[in-house]
Amino acid sequence: MLPQLLTYEGCEDALSWQGAIDALRQGHKLARPQQGDLHLGSGDARLLNRAARIEGLGFVIKGESVFPGNAQRGLPSIQGAVLLYDPHCGSLRAVIESRLVTQYKTAADSVLGAQCLARPDSRHLLILGAGMLASTLARAYDAAFPGIERISIWSRRPEQAAALAATLGHIRSKVTAVIDLPKAVGQADIVSAATMARQPILLGRWVRPGTHVDLLGAFTPDMREADDELIASSLVYVDYLDTTVDQIGELMQPIRSGVITRDHVRGDLYDLVAADGSSRGSEEQITLFKNGGGAHLDLMIADYVTRAVRPAEELAPPTPTRSGVSP
Repeated sequence: MLPQLLTYEGCEDALSWQGAIDALRQGHKLARPQQGDLHLGSGDARLLNRAARIEGLGFVIKGESVFPGNAQRGLPSIQGAVLLYDPHCGSLRAVIESRLVTQYKTAADSVLGAQCLARPDSRHLLILGAGMLASTLARAYDAAFPGIERISIWSRRPEQAAALAATLGHIRSKVTAVIDLPKAVGQADIVSAATMARQPILLGRWVRPGTHVDLLGAFTPDMREADDELIASSLVYVDYLDTTVDQIGELMQPIRSGVITRDHVRGDLYDLVAADGSSRGSEEQITLFKNGGGAHLDLMIADYVTRAVRPAEELAPPTPTRSGVSP
């Protein structure tokens, strides 16, 4: 059978946020992955290759070119494809436009963390940032948290927050732009930060007891969104220990300075899913989830996308293996 060629526009109508979140939940019941990255080029022209294997689910390679100057040419800055391989015979199952996989995996990753850590009665979501990821997060949380009634959006540029809020009138929750960040943080039940900050913009003294904090923006050693006080006072989990603790400034910097130790990070999504319920210590506990990404998440979502757009009878379901055992 020839591999499917799956584009963003051709597949989006077949997908759902709950389906993507469920795919990640089920994927974290399988064995932990083998994975590796390859980065080539300079800051002006880079090729990023990420690969992963999960026993019973298969193999994936995601290759993306990153050309920041493309914005001036009217072209996307990031372009690429995801190759999904069958776990049993190694055949190429699908070639998927990478932005489709990345969009669903990034937001679903954070929402799954929130489902494990946030208070079930959460009503107010605050999103920091007003880019494409912020829009995706608003739609994902709105779909997966029926109790959320209000979504506030903050940006360093208030006009961007207002413009984004205006595009989200179709979702169930009431969406508004906010200007006073400390006040908005103090009123939120869930705070989701998706910025490019290199210095903390989210301070522990603003966060009220019982809040869940979801951090997406930082992805290099010199980036962070939360200050030391917030990191130190929170119950901290990450999506995957191998792709966060030693690679992202959010955790590397406070560990290096002695504010926290490595065991302050209690675990990752594999541990949260295995607990099969809320992992917060109490209603007053501040919880924090660091979304670091990883090719294993691309594999879980690529498998979901392929199944969603192809009749179920054409595909055999993945075979679960004992969670936590590396292949």
